[in-house]
Amino acid sequence: MEINTLAPGKGSVKRSKRVGRGPGSGHGKTSCKGHKGQKARSGGGVKPGFEGGQMPLQRRLPKRGFKNALFTRKYAIVNLKDLTKLEDLSEITPELLIKRGVIKKLESGVKILSKGELKKAVTIKANRFSKNAEEKIVAAGGKAEVIN
Repeated sequence: MEINTLAPGKGSVKRSKRVGRGPGSGHGKTSCKGHKGQKARSGGGVKPGFEGGQMPLQRRLPKRGFKNALFTRKYAIVNLKDLTKLEDLSEITPELLIKRGVIKKLESGVKILSKGELKKAVTIKANRFSKNAEEKIVAAGGKAEVIN
């Protein structure tokens, strides 16, 4: 086998339809678009959700819900597996997590989640803890302190 004899598998490559190349091609004149009308024009067709002038479904249904973005809190998420990389410490704080590059910035604070395991007793100070994370920290002999 040589590189100049390589070819794609039979039937795996389909040739593109060349339209508007004369009557002999079978795709000439109207280029497979029929005669006139919106779909035959350049850029023609209707936008998604258009129902022929009828009031579209997304406008017929009532609006629901409200999200008060002004008071939402965005926590930087840290898993226990990320904290195992900081084994040389006995106390972990949000400022230390930024300094060590575990999180990029503090928005509303830090939330500790339970993915992973802790191998030694560590005091962790954060704004929020998941229930499972708090249980794992205490089981390892550490403390989970909530700060505001």
